[in-house]
Amino acid sequence: MRVRVLYHDHCFDGAASAAFFTRFYRDTIQADARFFYTGMAHKASQLFEDHIFDGDENAIVDFKYSPHPAVTWWFDHHQSAFLRPEDAEHYRADTTGKKIYDPSFRSCTKFIAHVVREKFGYEAPDLAELVDWADIIDGAQYANAKEAVELGTPAMQLTLVIEGSRGSGDVQTIIREMCSRSLAGIMAMPEIQAIYKPLLERHEQSIGIIQRNAVSRDGVVFFDLVGEDLEGYNKFIPYYLFPGSQYTVSVSISTFRTKVSVGSNPWAPRPLVHNLATICERYGGGGHPRVGAISFEIDQVEQARRAATEIAEELRS
Repeated sequence: MRVRVLYHDHCFDGAASAAFFTRFYRDTIQADARFFYTGMAHKASQLFEDHIFDGDENAIVDFKYSPHPAVTWWFDHHQSAFLRPEDAEHYRADTTGKKIYDPSFRSCTKFIAHVVREKFGYEAPDLAELVDWADIIDGAQYANAKEAVELGTPAMQLTLVIEGSRGSGDVQTIIREMCSRSLAGIMAMPEIQAIYKPLLERHEQSIGIIQRNAVSRDGVVFFDLVGEDLEGYNKFIPYYLFPGSQYTVSVSISTFRTKVSVGSNPWAPRPLVHNLATICERYGGGGHPRVGAISFEIDQVEQARRAATEIAEELRS
């Protein structure tokens, strides 16, 4: 049995979701199944191409819905889970019981753990640490910004590796290890340490880069990282630098897209009143009520900047 798992790439919850689903499938359906992973990224062009669904079973976890007939499993928790209204209709018509959605969960990993326990009676006590940390990380359940930025735990260090590594190969190595190894055990692996050390140095540099580029006004931190060679960054750095802020809006560029990121301060001094997923959906993006993003083509920097500026002004108002 060949099982293809599509997961949200460079995301701790995406990797943990893929690992938990793998364990569930091996333990309850077919122990000798062969697993292959595809990291998915939100982008302006087509997300799903037919050739990627090449398994005997094809699962999507922590990512948007696809109505492709080869998809046999789907778990997601994002408000913006459906690319088109007809995709939502297709989901609602499903009778397999293997395509499941609930945006009330903070993390997809905890959602999967809950569903397979309730529907299939499956539990994996040795993965409780993985489930708990996925919920903390994806739900921003840190005590403060200092804890989120200073990387004092193996889970936070592993998050840096997952978010900052180039390509998908290292993340897929971590997914396979997450199926049975503790987070501290994964971080102790020499090959993971070799990836982590330069990323840690870059993480420390990114704090200064964001501080130089950021403008904080009326509760909104805005910064433009185009030209800074900083493809990813710890999303809590703005609140570490500007603890009194409510929201952050940024523009960045990678090898395949220009991205507008919109976030909210989990420790905001005043109530958060905007649904960021809804705002991002107006520009073709999406996410969660407290964090969202919009993907543009790589050459659409000016369009991204205009959208980011409009969103920042809306949040300031």
